[in-house]
Amino acid sequence: MPAHVRAADFGHVVVLIDYRSGRVQGLLPAAAERFRVAAGAGQSYPLGERLCTQLLAAGLLVPGGSVSPWQLIAAHSMRSSWGSAEHAAGVTRPLPASPLHLLGATSALIAVSSVKATGSKRAATGRIVRALQLAMSTALRPATPEEAHLTVTAIRAAGWYSPGRAACLEESAAAVLSLAARRLSVRWCHGVAADPVRMHAWVQTEDGTAVGEPVSTLAYTPVLVIGAHHRHRNRPDHLDP
Repeated sequence: MPAHVRAADFGHVVVLIDYRSGRVQGLLPAAAERFRVAAGAGQSYPLGERLCTQLLAAGLLVPGGSVSPWQLIAAHSMRSSWGSAEHAAGVTRPLPASPLHLLGATSALIAVSSVKATGSKRAATGRIVRALQLAMSTALRPATPEEAHLTVTAIRAAGWYSPGRAACLEESAAAVLSLAARRLSVRWCHGVAADPVRMHAWVQTEDGTAVGEPVSTLAYTPVLVIGAHHRHRNRPDHLDP
């Protein structure tokens, strides 16, 4: 399993996320169990020929000469709702922001849109991840909770009227870029939740507090966390370009 692919294990389902292409693949119980065994062995033979061929074709596995276990992130699962319970995340109308903050927020959203649009659509997620890694590397200090909150509020206010897509991925990435322009840093988190499988992106302050997020964001297990001093223990935040 290449470094740019992450696997979250919810027990009843394993979710694979490719942070280059943005592809997501869910493995249901039988396939999830085979993947679990293969991950422990670091070899593909427990998958069976059909599943192995599908994962190779999707780029979620690659041929390799060395044998070592594949990293599975232990994901927390909420009480089963059989798909009847949704967890809202950042969907309420944002508060007004000052003209100065709105200007910076609009510029950051345009920058994210430009990164997505420049090049192949299949590699857009990878370009965003690399842009965030680069932006984080320029920071001189962590943003305070107030600085982070003002920035996220401004991004959401600008995104509310944006003619383009301004969902959690774009908003959280824009918040990172906007703060990085002032040499400030936050942690960028991308996580997955189950029942039904869904994803969300958000930012945290240095102490791990989610910025401008409802309690329901706790339903998401962080799969990729980018930030110089993050406390995510499952995998490093660096992805090979």
